[in-house]
Amino acid sequence: MSRCIRAQEDFLRSPLFPVLFSMTLYLSCCLPYLCLDTLSSRVALVHRYKIQSQSRVTWAMAWSCLATSLHTHAVFIFPLSVLHWYWRPVVLPAQAPGSLRVAWDVLACLLLFDLQYFVWHVLHHKVPWLYRTFHKVHHRYTATFALTTEHSGIWETLSLGLFAAVNPNLLGCHPLTKMFFFTLNIWLSVEDHSGYDLPWAPHRLVPFGLYGGSPHHDLHHLKFMVNYAPYFTHWDRLFVNMHNDLLFLRILY
Repeated sequence: MSRCIRAQEDFLRSPLFPVLFSMTLYLSCCLPYLCLDTLSSRVALVHRYKIQSQSRVTWAMAWSCLATSLHTHAVFIFPLSVLHWYWRPVVLPAQAPGSLRVAWDVLACLLLFDLQYFVWHVLHHKVPWLYRTFHKVHHRYTATFALTTEHSGIWETLSLGLFAAVNPNLLGCHPLTKMFFFTLNIWLSVEDHSGYDLPWAPHRLVPFGLYGGSPHHDLHHLKFMVNYAPYFTHWDRLFVNMHNDLLFLRILY
């Protein structure tokens, strides 16, 4: 038993674990939506929940996105994981945090990531050079589907991945909390790009329109210049209000 536990701990500390965990979780989150994409052209009940009902996902589109993600993980993320493992070995504390502390820390990480992504996203849309050079590839598809989540250039993938990796350390989170945050963050990102507005989607469960979800982000891919925050809606509301106030002041003066 002790050998088995030791082997599990060694695997969790290895540089291979973050890459396998990330890729396996990502594909697991994408798979249900890919099944819906396969059924949507044949089953009316599925098709009714597609946000852009005229869009169709082909195998060529799916493979292109999947190949981009696999290449990024193999060529860039795995070597960085090895470097991180060498410089900062993973330390697994003996005691896990309480459930309330985990929930609070995960929410804090998510809110911080939402702000970082929003600022990054606005800059990469408002500065033409940044958009053309780094972010344009992610907007290849105006109708999102699950595998477009990680269809992006290496700069975008590493930038957003850095935010997600650093935030739990900045907030002093337990490794278990990091795992919960990474899991939730990947799932919410995939749901954002799923292209479906399902009855149990997160934006239908969070009250007062505080969470945007897939309709919010799908509109961004369709219109480009709206809805920059990945998850919550408060930054976009503030941004729109500030923009409208500035326009009013220009007209007034």
